Amino acid sequence: MAVIVLIAINILCFLLISSAYNAYFGLNLLMLEKAYYWQVLSSMFIHANFTHLILNMMVLYQFGSILERWLGAMKFFVLYFLGGLLCSLLSFVYIYFEFTMTQEVVNVVGASGAICVLMGYYAFLDKNSLKGLLIAILLISFLPLLMGVNIAWYGHIFGFVCGYILARTGFLQGR
Repeated sequence: MAVIVLIAINILCFLLISSAYNAYFGLNLLMLEKAYYWQVLSSMFIHANFTHLILNMMVLYQFGSILERWLGAMKFFVLYFLGGLLCSLLSFVYIYFEFTMTQEVVNVVGASGAICVLMGYYAFLDKNSLKGLLIAILLISFLPLLMGVNIAWYGHIFGFVCGYILARTGFLQGR
């Protein structure tokens, strides 16, 4: 049920919030410049386009359903939100330093960082899936770049690592 609620929130945000507001709700330097601190959370529910939304929601359903059964709805929500916030903060640090070095302005949108938290958490719980999930994370992070699609690959990596570390520390394990 928690997974369905998260999917519904993502779809509602996509339908109700115009992409013209992505700079307002996405994660970018305005977080510090104009105190748009909500971006750490709101960026997890804004998507660049319909394909981005659908792909993220399919993976959220796949891993979220498994982890919700394992953890229960409340612990699953905590993992998703806390892991997603942590991933957003790490991504912000990355885009801040990237800006200081290259002057490139980046706006990060999408649920993939939080979803990669779930994948990292699952990879720790199911040791047999670790190698396959690492390969999947690397492919979804770097293959689009090779095809000329601009994505926040670092958000995927940060998310996976955060999820794995949270699981390894015993954070929220079991019902």
